[in-house]
Amino acid sequence: MSQKKVDEYKKKKANRSKIAKKEKRMLMLEKAAAIVVCLLAVAWVGYSAYGKVTENQETQTTQTEMDVSAINDYTNELAEELTSK
Repeated sequence: MSQKKVDEYKKKKANRSKIAKKEKRMLMLEKAAAIVVCLLAVAWVGYSAYGKVTENQETQTTQTEMDVSAINDYTNELAEELTSK
């Protein structure tokens, strides 16, 4: 090996840990960015699908009337019995 190659090898060997840390950091950032992009895509698809499903639905309300006079009479009788005792 020439002296030039030996010197380059020594420099790379000396900075190997720094280079490895930098590569790990970049890999983690790339993974995080990919996860964020995937989550945004899933959220967008879900929001769009929900919008399509609910855009033509009309809300229908049903009003029901109940006759509760029998219950009112019963509770009034119970109240009278309790007050008379």
